[in-house]
Parts: sequence; structure tokens; C-alpha cells
Amino acid sequence: MATILETAASVGVFNTLLAAVDAAGLREALESPGPFTVMAPVDDAFAALPPGTVQTLVDNPPQLARILKYHVIAGLLKREDLITQEAWNSLEGAPIPIRSQDPFEVKNATVVTADVVCDNGIVHVINRVILPG
Repeated sequence: MATILETAASVGVFNTLLAAVDAAGLREALESPGPFTVMAPVDDAFAALPPGTVQTLVDNPPQLARILKYHVIAGLLKREDLITQEAWNSLEGAPIPIRSQDPFEVKNATVVTADVVCDNGIVHVINRVILPG
């Protein structure tokens, strides 16, 4: 089995996320044993942000790291675990709201694929970038 980042790289729809992880200096952390639960936005989610947003974040690694950490929860939480609470605290510190109805949602993003199990955690693929606050 592959790590979260290896899995993301093999799929081909997380290029922006992987570049952001590198720009924010979070690769080493996400390659550690974890486990982590990652809400992973696809490339189209980043493309839907206002023009220039991604470049602005890349130019500000602390802010980029904060946003990326908001997409991560400590521990391995499958969909069935996530829906037991209305919110979970992210590594950034702010809670991520969970909606268990169909569609399954985290904050304002729909989970398009849940429960992608990896060596060091689990990935839930989302269709939007989520922001704290």
C-alpha cells in the first residue's frame, strides 16, 4: 500500500494539492506514519478559486500551510466515523463541519470519493477547497 502523498500522485488529479504541500513545507509531515485523515481537493477545486488565489498562497507559505492543515484531521477516520460528530478539529485548530446526509459533505465541499485507505491514513476526495472560519 502507498502513503497518502504517493496515492495522490498516482491518481493524477491532485497535482495542485501536491505542489501546495511542497510549497508549504508539509511533505515530510504527510509522509510520516500518522495516521491522518485528509480531505483532498482535486485540481478542479483549486482552479475554481478566484484568479490569482493559488499563486498568492504559494507566495505566502505560512498562510498556505494553515489552509492545508485545515484539510487534515489527526487519526484514521472513515466516513462511518466522521458522521458520528457534527464537527472534527483539524490540525489547523478550527473545526471542520460534517454533514452526513447524501451527499456526504465536509464544510462546503462534497465528498466525491470516501475512504481511500493508505499506509499512513485515509483520504476523502472533495470537490472544493475548504477554508477555516
